[in-house]
Amino acid sequence: MKKIGIISDTHAYWDDRYKTYFEPCDEIWHAGDFGSLEIAQRLQEIRPLRAVYGNCDGGDLRQMFTEKLRFQCEGVSVLMKHIGGYPGNYDPSIRSQIFSNPPQLFISGHSHILKVQYDKTLHLLHINPGAAGLQGWHKERTLVRLTIDGSSFTDCEVITLG
Repeated sequence: MKKIGIISDTHAYWDDRYKTYFEPCDEIWHAGDFGSLEIAQRLQEIRPLRAVYGNCDGGDLRQMFTEKLRFQCEGVSVLMKHIGGYPGNYDPSIRSQIFSNPPQLFISGHSHILKVQYDKTLHLLHINPGAAGLQGWHKERTLVRLTIDGSSFTDCEVITLG
């Protein structure tokens, strides 16, 4: 069983509450647009970090992270990409990979729109944690926490930072 903290679109903004909410987690997953190397480093100081770079991330972050990340967590196949779309409207850059080999959990960011949505066609859970930074048009900053137990998802929490 692993408790996961999911964050995206920090855009170089640090909030000390990231540490508060992510300390109980086993891992932190960042879905891109860190905005600065410092954000990645500070998150890594809290818990192990898995991440992808976003369209606003510079060369240092692109050397540290990949555009797409596929991995196993517990008994779950996970796919993460910053610009990924959502069920019924996956981004063309990832659509064929999702349809040919669907993960059980697809994490994306970019839109600054919080979504936790089940894709009935592909039998996968999609999570976009929204945006945790200040830059953008969103009105609320959000994070997500989720427990993965074997191949089950439990205790999904949306955390609003204001």
